[in-house]
Amino acid sequence: MKLGHRRLKAAVDEENPYWMSFSDIMSGLLVIFILASVILILQLMLKQKEFDETRVKFEDEIEALKRAEEVRRTILEEIVADLRGRGVVVEMNANASVLHISNERLGFDSGSDEIKPQYQDTAYLIGDVLQRRIAMDDRASYLDTVFIEGHTDSRPFNRAPCEAKGNWCLSAFRAISLWLYWEEALPDERKLSGMRNRGGSPLFSVSGYAASRPLVEHEVSEEDLSRNRRIDLRFTIRRPESAELEAVRDLVEEIR
Repeated sequence: MKLGHRRLKAAVDEENPYWMSFSDIMSGLLVIFILASVILILQLMLKQKEFDETRVKFEDEIEALKRAEEVRRTILEEIVADLRGRGVVVEMNANASVLHISNERLGFDSGSDEIKPQYQDTAYLIGDVLQRRIAMDDRASYLDTVFIEGHTDSRPFNRAPCEAKGNWCLSAFRAISLWLYWEEALPDERKLSGMRNRGGSPLFSVSGYAASRPLVEHEVSEEDLSRNRRIDLRFTIRRPESAELEAVRDLVEEIR
């Protein structure tokens, strides 16, 4: 009787292929689910690894940026202190990125781009201190560019050699005159043209802004006009590339 019962049960199973197909489908789906879960976990692990590597790189860039800002501030503070100790007063802006050298320190006559002989010692001293402080401890590698910027007051200027270009010409020529004086006067081993940033490009550049970036917006007095006539030394530092910032942003979006 028991043997007959087993044969009957087997016959029933063989006559019910639907149940067997359903079991096969469920087993297959389970395998697919497990495989998909494993693949998803691996993808998330790879994404997390990529994110971690990019985050570390980005954090390193941020630390390098902070260090560059500290070095820049130190350079400017030391230049200001050195020059004041020798009787030459220059101003530093609020975020320690620009030195303002007033026209009184360089003696440009109205409408002139010539550094008069009696002011050349002061011009030399500024260039000498500038070079020495940047050259210390490989500080130039933290900088991108030092701009020598000429600025004028807002009064129109149309005399030779700048009849057509006015104050734009005059401001640029004054910056160029200071640069050329430094190139001529400083010793060969300490010429500013020999300084390079971390990318190997020349560290110094020259530009003129006419009256477009005044220190005093509303020029009422002669003192206001005088403050706007100046040479600025603008120190810029290397910053993270936009592509690096976008890579971090894209990874964060993908992981979300």
